[in-house]
Amino acid sequence: MSTTYVVVTVLGAVMAGFSAASVFFHAEWTVKPLADYGVPRAWWPWLGAAKAAGAAGLLAGLFVPVVGVLAGIGLVLYFLGAVVTVLRARWFSHVPFPLLYAAPVAASLVLGF
Repeated sequence: MSTTYVVVTVLGAVMAGFSAASVFFHAEWTVKPLADYGVPRAWWPWLGAAKAAGAAGLLAGLFVPVVGVLAGIGLVLYFLGAVVTVLRARWFSHVPFPLLYAAPVAASLVLGF
């Protein structure tokens, strides 16, 4: 396991964890766009939980690689779904944000192979 892989994986986990916490604590910069995109408020805790589970899975993957791969795939799919949500809401200027969160997770998956 290379140092680069560990650093990128931890970075991806921290970013996903931060994103989850911002949903759990209803940070305005996170929940206002969710409302603007039309994401039902009842979904927010589940979305935060999915990101938190993905972050924990990435960290666990440093010790059990298959868990990290599954968590990484789940997070990449989650953030691709976020891109689709942003595109459907026609907020094209917001597309880079979910991609920014997906990048270190995808890099972690690539480095893991």
